Amino acid sequence: MSQSIATLTEALAREAENVCRYYLSNGHREGGYWMVGDARNTPGRSLFVRLKGPLSGKGAAGKWTDAATGEHGDLLDIIRETCGFVDFADIAQEARRFLSLPLPERPSDIASRSNPAPTGSPKAARRLFAMSQPIAGTLAEAYLHNRGLTALHNTASLRFHPRCYYRPDRHSETEIWPALITSVTDLDGAITGVHRTWLDPKGFSDANLGKAPIDTPRRAMGNLLGHACCFGTARDVIVAGEGIETMLSLKMALSDLPMVAALSAAHLAAIRFPRSLRRLYIVRDNDPAGDGASAHLTQRAKDAGIETILLSPQLGDFNDDLRLLGGDALRDALRVQIAPEDVARFMNATALTANNAASS
Repeated sequence: MSQSIATLTEALAREAENVCRYYLSNGHREGGYWMVGDARNTPGRSLFVRLKGPLSGKGAAGKWTDAATGEHGDLLDIIRETCGFVDFADIAQEARRFLSLPLPERPSDIASRSNPAPTGSPKAARRLFAMSQPIAGTLAEAYLHNRGLTALHNTASLRFHPRCYYRPDRHSETEIWPALITSVTDLDGAITGVHRTWLDPKGFSDANLGKAPIDTPRRAMGNLLGHACCFGTARDVIVAGEGIETMLSLKMALSDLPMVAALSAAHLAAIRFPRSLRRLYIVRDNDPAGDGASAHLTQRAKDAGIETILLSPQLGDFNDDLRLLGGDALRDALRVQIAPEDVARFMNATALTANNAASS
């Protein structure tokens, strides 16, 4: 292990419980361990992190094991999984940010000042995502909770940036607003773009539901065609739709079912299919563009030998259903729309009481 890795690992081990509370916020402490579902912060109890012990070696603080899968690692691995990083440089930068350590200047950082990433490019999108932070305890998490999204599963693709640039048009001055940042990835999980939802730091109202009071509070950048915001790893069954909040609403009832948000009707029609895909649920939006996208995607899937099933909301979209009708009503409506075998396989068995209380 290199000295820089060992130094970061030991620094994180000294703060093991604080690291767990931040990155594994869906878990809890039991004795000398932090218990959670997996290294991606899924609720549960199969992964346990040692909170006390030496800073290195056998029995070190920060070492973890997932009893369900046999996976094990240290707190740098937790940062990698919860943040969705691939490059160690990004993992180390996030660890240093959390520990409030000085960020070492890399050769690429020096070069970037004279050769910045083109505006709106995949490279710029990857940089923005890397500079953002996990949503736990941030305005982004409060925004999602305000939309009824209180149980967030497989959402390492969601991050928060407190000072994200916004420019109304090329003739206007750049503004700064906090933003929910969502990664757009290809089938291999590589980030090709990001979606930004700028947020109102003053709070929420019925009019904007927490979005910033600007003309276009939602924008995407990067290489989007064929790609999507992914929540969970695509296998033989997935759900595809347009909006991020719409797909996260479905996640509330179908927590184990992988979902993709294509961000627009045109991009929904063009999403790429994983080779393993056998059944595709298509979330239909109640407008002509949504109908056209659903029809085109259905035909593409049929030509590829993939079964398709349309899912339709009772109100404007599934987030409206969740907020205004409640979690139980959403789950009951979905139960009769999805295949019977998928009810047993994917449907969340617990009542969404938090959303029912919020909507009452």
